[in-house]
Amino acid sequence: MDLITQLKKILPLENVLSSDELQEKYHHIWHMDQPLNAKAYIYVNSTNELSEVMKLCDSLSQPVIIFGGLTNLVGATETTGDELIISMQKLNSIHEVDEKSRTITVDAGVILENIQNAASEKGLLFPLNFGAKGTAQIGGIISTNAGGLRVFRFGMTRNLILGLEIVLADGTIISSLKKIIKDNSAYDLKQLFIGSEGTLGIVTKAVLKLVEAPKSRNSAFVAFNDFEKVIQFLKISDQSLAGTLSGFELIWNNYYTKATTPPSLVKAPIESKYKYYVLIESLGSNQELDYNKMETLLEQVMVNEVILDGAIASNDFDLTWFWTIREDVRTVTSQLNNEQHFDISLPIPKIGIVIDDIVNSLYQIDGVEDVVCFGHVADGNIHIVVGKANTDIALTNAVNDIVYGPLKALGGSISAEHGIGLHKKKYLHLCRSNEEIALMKQLKKSLDPRGILNPGKVLDIGL
Repeated sequence: MDLITQLKKILPLENVLSSDELQEKYHHIWHMDQPLNAKAYIYVNSTNELSEVMKLCDSLSQPVIIFGGLTNLVGATETTGDELIISMQKLNSIHEVDEKSRTITVDAGVILENIQNAASEKGLLFPLNFGAKGTAQIGGIISTNAGGLRVFRFGMTRNLILGLEIVLADGTIISSLKKIIKDNSAYDLKQLFIGSEGTLGIVTKAVLKLVEAPKSRNSAFVAFNDFEKVIQFLKISDQSLAGTLSGFELIWNNYYTKATTPPSLVKAPIESKYKYYVLIESLGSNQELDYNKMETLLEQVMVNEVILDGAIASNDFDLTWFWTIREDVRTVTSQLNNEQHFDISLPIPKIGIVIDDIVNSLYQIDGVEDVVCFGHVADGNIHIVVGKANTDIALTNAVNDIVYGPLKALGGSISAEHGIGLHKKKYLHLCRSNEEIALMKQLKKSLDPRGILNPGKVLDIGL
């Protein structure tokens, strides 16, 4: 009995797609014009359904790839044609918002923005936030340990997970949906699956940590020509805003100019003549007082010549305007050809000179047309997007070598928040030791002995 026939015995018939039915499916939201190349595509409605599917796949040694919001940037959902695609789209219930425990329990297919809205309705905040919030699903977010715009204050996704439910490669369900913060009862198994990119198990449900919703939100754009002043401003801001600083985003001139001039529909809040721009955010408890703190901060750093120019958001319209410049990355990257994305981590004091060196070296490569840089400087995470004349592998590798080259000596990382997937796999040794990689392979073989979970991604294990 073939795979498709057996799947139709487990799932509703309309949840099993194959052959011509795959023509309207795709592996990434940026490649919707490319029909999906896979053996079959299924939807699951419950953890138990997924468990039964995985038992079948384990018995057949059938490779599987889990599809969430398809926003990854490292080839984690690329296919070869032999895989069974499992969509989490219908596993999308918000089960509970517990105001007293300050938790929310959700299925893996729930979109981030819907989680934020459900928390907000109860006067709470799920602080994880990034540009793809309207598309990205929480299961994929957990599987990549996503970061975003507020890591400086609230931490990565890992810091916001209290409990997880996981389906292993053989269909075993591991469920620990506790709402408690402190639990030192032996190994914290959920940590194995957070950031594992679907190679160790499949996230089906999560208990997420919420915080009280802020009563104020304030932002300002400021400008610099000296990176040392950027670092100085970070220290002053954190001190002056008394623990309310929640975002500190650094934008280089090339990104800022593209984000605030046509074809972009957004105008520039301050002139496009500076090398660096920083967008800060504070979340507090009193709008008037917190706005005054932000205003006083800008006056202080302007008088002391820490910043060269600045603008403060005075209303909700301004807040949306300012953050659109930072969050609408696609408007900027759509102006580049054959873009190649990076999300590296660097020691904060080294960011200015290292990025300058990388950008200058990139422009020396024949075929590199444009480079834009931006990032979460307060946690050392810088994004680089390179526009190229073509997608030739030689050019791609040359660009990779320039960007990744300095990282090992600096103790940096090839992936701050996007993961490894397929595209970064051969560079993993630059930020992980041989011993670390060997242990990762041992874990993979223990939890997925047949190598069926997202095969070929993150690690080569030789199965």
